[in-house]
Amino acid sequence: MGLNLTAADYVYIVDPWWNPAVEQQAIDRTHRIGQTKNIFAYRLICKETIEEKMLILQERKRALASDLVSEDNAFLKKLTKEDIAYLFS
Repeated sequence: MGLNLTAADYVYIVDPWWNPAVEQQAIDRTHRIGQTKNIFAYRLICKETIEEKMLILQERKRALASDLVSEDNAFLKKLTKEDIAYLFS
């Protein structure tokens, strides 16, 4: 859902999504629409929940994508079929 928040000071993310770009977009939208001060973004995650597993999934995909777009071509040679399937899942 899209929101236009013109006076937000805080962003609370309590329901993470597998795609961290969506969360970052929510934070960025809050900051750019008429804001002149800093925004504080908080992720509230309980231990041993599906949300915690989502954060682990986000970090794993972020690391894999970061390695994929690096200048070192040796990484591409180390990718397994499972890595490629995981990246696009």
